[in-house]
Amino acid sequence: MSHHLSEIMIAAESAATAGGHVLRRYWHDGVELRDKSASGGKSYDLVSDADLESQSVIANLLADAFPSHELMGEEDLVGDTNAEHLWIIDPLDGTNNFAHHVPHFAVSIAYYRNGVPSVGVVHNPISGDTYRAVLDGGATCNGHPIHVTDANRLSRSLVGCGFYYDRGDMMRSTLAALEEFFTHDIHGIRRFGTAALDLCSVACGMFGAFFEYKLSPWDFAAGQLIVTEAGGVITDARGEPLGVSQSSVLAASPGIYGEALAITSKHHPAG
Repeated sequence: MSHHLSEIMIAAESAATAGGHVLRRYWHDGVELRDKSASGGKSYDLVSDADLESQSVIANLLADAFPSHELMGEEDLVGDTNAEHLWIIDPLDGTNNFAHHVPHFAVSIAYYRNGVPSVGVVHNPISGDTYRAVLDGGATCNGHPIHVTDANRLSRSLVGCGFYYDRGDMMRSTLAALEEFFTHDIHGIRRFGTAALDLCSVACGMFGAFFEYKLSPWDFAAGQLIVTEAGGVITDARGEPLGVSQSSVLAASPGIYGEALAITSKHHPAG
């Protein structure tokens, strides 16, 4: 690992841990959840002071350490996606889990250099699990190397999925894809509600594949690198490269990716 990326990783881990401390405090003490309908969102798209404070803590730490770097985050933190140095932050991925006291949510932080994901950290503050990856340096969970499954067909795999907030055509597209996955004799479907951790589940070999038809870059930025450094493949659900904008996502082990892509591309929503 280069000195530069080593310094970046230290900062990313420290910021993820600090954001996690905020979330854990609110988790134990309680927090009022608000929906985003006032800003054009849905009544089931939630935000809280926990999200906002976690992002503030993370952003302040990174801005202090790297004042010339751009920051992009879920809670109205807008950064220049063309910048040489770009941080992409999700201060609380899995807000609905958090709201219902399901201990499966995460802080996700990625660093991109010239548009290339180069450092990624995903931290679950309740379990304490921390996934990390550095470009060309492999991926780990709690310091132990991880790798995608060696399974070479869907019939030997669990498949993870996510549902965007849309309850219309996109939901029906997802359900149609899931129905077809079952015709391949998969071992089962899992829907845990935290895309960053779902991608880490692919990287660890728990899921053979994961897909969702609409995710924001902060949902997949860190997980993207963790998957690839663990030996996996990740693209949009039509097989195109991921960028730093809203996109569908498919992540899988190399032996399963082709089968999974045939399904997710077939049922991909228009647009």
